[in-house]
Amino acid sequence: MTSLPTPSGPAADRASSPALRTLLILAASAIVLAGVSLAREVFGPLALAIVIVVICEPIRRPFQRPGRPAWVGTTAVIVLAYVILLAMAALLWLAGTQFARLVGDLASQDGLVHAADQIVAWLQSLGLDQEAADAAASVLDPETLLGVAGSLGSAVLGVATALFFVCAYIIFLAADAARYRTAPALFGATHGPALQRIARLQTGVRRYYVVNAAFGAVVAIVDGLALWWMGVPAPVVWAILAFVTNFIPNIGFVLGLIPPAILAFVVGGWPLLLGVIAVYCVVNVVLQVLVQPKFVSDAVDLSLTLSFFSVIFWTFVIGPLGAILSIPLTLLVRALVLEGDPGSTWVRWVSGDRTALPAPAPTSEPSAVPTRRRFRRR
Repeated sequence: MTSLPTPSGPAADRASSPALRTLLILAASAIVLAGVSLAREVFGPLALAIVIVVICEPIRRPFQRPGRPAWVGTTAVIVLAYVILLAMAALLWLAGTQFARLVGDLASQDGLVHAADQIVAWLQSLGLDQEAADAAASVLDPETLLGVAGSLGSAVLGVATALFFVCAYIIFLAADAARYRTAPALFGATHGPALQRIARLQTGVRRYYVVNAAFGAVVAIVDGLALWWMGVPAPVVWAILAFVTNFIPNIGFVLGLIPPAILAFVVGGWPLLLGVIAVYCVVNVVLQVLVQPKFVSDAVDLSLTLSFFSVIFWTFVIGPLGAILSIPLTLLVRALVLEGDPGSTWVRWVSGDRTALPAPAPTSEPSAVPTRRRFRRR
């Protein structure tokens, strides 16, 4: 049997050119991301369940003692994961009910109408036409806000469905994690580098969420107390919002500031609005912009530009859940695509990985100087 000849020469060079390989990688990535985007209702809950199990996995260690069955540690992981989900659901439910009650109270009064009239008059004084002023004032229209509050009810069903799948995934992932813990002992000799990358990924995800939860709790408490002292309605709602948006890198501060700032303008006018903005800028900028990025950078080794871009990118791919899962998903892509390739050290360093350092250049040993042989006379 004759074998087919392998291409050589210019054709082989074109097939293996860096530009062609880059185009093929981009095309394959686009196809994969399109599939992930189409299956976001399945991929999003699965990614969230994986992240929660990874965070809760260290609680298994005290229960992994000789003589104890493996299901004890698995049960501990599942219970802790459900406690986290119940706590987050309770906070969101409390914030949602108080927000709906607040919108109803404001709609039954004249506060929203008066604030809308103020905005229309201010825009008209700037020279804007009536259509632009009406469009901007419609944001504070009572019917618009009631419609937004009413649409939250339809979204509750989707959230409940996603939480059902998350709870189911957690049970299966926690059970499989007990089996995967034996992988280093079985495959450490043959797949050691891959197992090390997975371990670094899990450690980075845990550190990232622990740092964000700690800073988010501090920011939420300080913001909530400041809003309560200034007389802004429903300070608990905005404190919970500050805690949740703290898990969104870079732009979470702005997302958590806009609703209480608008409400402060409605109930207190420009002075209270400027006071809320000043408090958020002092507290959130100092903690979230100056202090927290240092700890986050040490935990995940991602550049600030890549962190900001990952929020926008993964939100576009899988929806709002991508903003919270943006950093773990970016770390996963880097671990799968870049860390296994020895030639991607430069790209990893650009992404913020401080462990990606070039190999030391080989030192050239001095060549031996040929010596002349001496001949003795006889």
